[in-house]
Amino acid sequence: MTSSWFAILPGMMGLYSRHIFPRLMEWFMSRGEFHRLRDELLHTAYGDVLEIGFGTGLNLSHYPSSISRLTTIDPAIVLPRTVKTRIAAVSFPVETMPISAEQLPYQDRRFDTVVSTWTLCTIPDPVQALREVARVLKPTGRFLFLEHGRSDDPYVAEWQDRLNPIQNLIGCGCHLNRQIDDLVENGGLSIVTLTRFDMHDVPRIGGTMYQGSATPAT
Repeated sequence: MTSSWFAILPGMMGLYSRHIFPRLMEWFMSRGEFHRLRDELLHTAYGDVLEIGFGTGLNLSHYPSSISRLTTIDPAIVLPRTVKTRIAAVSFPVETMPISAEQLPYQDRRFDTVVSTWTLCTIPDPVQALREVARVLKPTGRFLFLEHGRSDDPYVAEWQDRLNPIQNLIGCGCHLNRQIDDLVENGGLSIVTLTRFDMHDVPRIGGTMYQGSATPAT
């Protein structure tokens, strides 16, 4: 009985990660506060833009007219009809690539802006991914990030550590307790702006936010 269960489990998790989890996240992250935060972050994006962790394209409608092109990467292809509809609704060209961020196939210093929203929590090697971000950014370019991560409150952080293994499973690789500012700086970027806050109506274990910008370290 036990061996049969373990034989079935990978298929069940594959079904969950491809179909159920993306729809849950689409519903949850389509709420008003998420849209407001996207507007706040992305209004400074410009030029040739790379977005890591594209998901279902919820950022698309928040990009300003100052961007000329958007390249997106995400190893998971989810809700393709929804993504296609959102891409068709914007005026700038969008290229999607089903790849991970740890090894970007782009030349050095290509992009004016790189964007990451609710993404660094799931990348297996976030520091390597950020090193790639630093490599493909122009010296005058900006990395714009909006991420949840480790709380400064020791009590909340302790619960983040306790619940992280469970979240990693039900959240398809999501980590609750990553120190985002440390990851950014260890990835070869210098933080220019950083705002820390707790999202409204989101439990603090998953709603402790890091919003900011960074440039390639010199």
